Amino acid sequence: MSDPLLAGGDRESRLLESFVQMADTLVDDYDIVDVLHELVSQCVLLFDVAAAGIVMSDQRGGLQMLASSTEQAGMLELYQIQTDEGPCLDCVRSGEPVLVADLDASTARWPVFVARARKEGFAAVHAIPMRLRQETIGALNLFGREPGPMREQDIRAARALADTATIGILQERAIHRADLLTEQLQGALIKRVTIEQAKGVLAQAGKVDMDQAFQALRSYGRHRSTRLSDVARQLVNGEIRPQSILTEHISRG
Repeated sequence: MSDPLLAGGDRESRLLESFVQMADTLVDDYDIVDVLHELVSQCVLLFDVAAAGIVMSDQRGGLQMLASSTEQAGMLELYQIQTDEGPCLDCVRSGEPVLVADLDASTARWPVFVARARKEGFAAVHAIPMRLRQETIGALNLFGREPGPMREQDIRAARALADTATIGILQERAIHRADLLTEQLQGALIKRVTIEQAKGVLAQAGKVDMDQAFQALRSYGRHRSTRLSDVARQLVNGEIRPQSILTEHISRG
């Protein structure tokens, strides 16, 4: 969780660096999965939240979970989709932010979701639409352990980061044929399955939890300028040994 007491200059520097990191991922032939994981990672670093996740439209009337900063957040996103209830779904459907400072006060609105979120230890959820003009393609969801409103400047910054990712995705679709986003998202879903398999391989080999396994996987790829999904595929296919990734991650501390 980021430090809410960061000095103004430090916060500005960190926010600027976050936009630089996001821009660096939006290059030719970029990987949507990596862009979205970068977005949730930056949000946890920048804002007073415990976790972040992203759901996106598959352009066929459904929603899919495509990125999360923790396993808990990812499972909660999937739970919202499966039960068709929760702030992120309302956010995508309305195209407007859904800011919930205290989940306990929203039990009547989302009884199933609130019960699950509280069980997972979350007390507040803030859903930010990923949209450009009238087109909403998903939602960025920020989860807090303690009840309380999100600061207005943090909401604006989160929306700006979400907009940056959205513009990149929609621009790619505009440049190519109209169904490119559907194809990209379907490809991203396939890659996410491979990433989940790779996390399982690392978790079992290193006796670590899934979050630690993911960090090791991502770190290994970043230090080699290799896509996350490519590292995962190589690991699952046996081209990379689990201990190579785990040992390097431990040595980097």
